[in-house]
Amino acid sequence: MIAALIALGALVYTAWLLENALSTGLDPLQTYVSELAAEDQPFGTFFRSTDLAAGLLVLAGGAYALSRAWRAPRRPWALIGWGGVTLFGLATAVDSRLPLSCAPTADAQCLARESAGLVPATHTAHAVSSSLAMTGALIGLVGLTVAARRYGWWPPVARFGPAVVALELVATVWTLASVAAFQSGHGTWGLGAGQRLQVLFVAVWLGLLAYALLQERRPEPRIAMRLDGAR
Repeated sequence: MIAALIALGALVYTAWLLENALSTGLDPLQTYVSELAAEDQPFGTFFRSTDLAAGLLVLAGGAYALSRAWRAPRRPWALIGWGGVTLFGLATAVDSRLPLSCAPTADAQCLARESAGLVPATHTAHAVSSSLAMTGALIGLVGLTVAARRYGWWPPVARFGPAVVALELVATVWTLASVAAFQSGHGTWGLGAGQRLQVLFVAVWLGLLAYALLQERRPEPRIAMRLDGAR
């Protein structure tokens, strides 16, 4: 069940890729991913719904795994990792309920209102929930990748996880630098491209984790025990 929830969550979390087939009017190289879900955007309701679904799916899978890991012989990296995944799912779901009212990177009037503090408080709340989501994702990626290598779990994660984590860290640095440049009036620095890579690598890693869980040789009740580090 954990694998199915994580796999579905990862798949739905990539719904933003549909912007390539939809007339969103936003430049994917320059705009925030979350601007697709802004209240004034034509497909905002759709993208808010997919974000909510992805968050709830990952939250359910992460929380279930975390509860089992907590009851089993302690494996600190597993607890840290599943805690991060759970935080990511929760914050992503909350994030979908705190949409931007407009798209500041694409709309000069929206940016002016945001700079003057004339936008709804959801803009600030959205920034907080988005930051928490990415923090949770990074904790999950690092924690469970270390757990896979240290405890001999999930060979696909142990083998490929470090590379995905490294790519995620590079994309995160790019995104943070781009946000800082945009907020200081120095352009976007390809903010959209950096952030899209950031969320894409999270989805890829979640998919890798789900695949590794499905590859376990034991039936699911025993898989859960393996997840927990049980003897």
